Amino acid sequence: MILNISAVLLFGAASAFAVKTKSAGGGAALALFLFGFFTADTGAYEPIHDLVQAFATALSDLGN
Repeated sequence: MILNISAVLLFGAASAFAVKTKSAGGGAALALFLFGFFTADTGAYEPIHDLVQAFATALSDLGN
């Protein structure tokens, strides 16, 4: 079974959770950065998107 989740939805939920719990750690900062990045669709989109895609693929391959 494959479950597809939009990156904007995923990082938006992580950002909302980080703000609600008032966490200020590195993970929260990364989630907020990625949420802003994916919603802004800047010129740096392609390299960062490729990095996130490679990470997601690596995590997916760990399960197989």
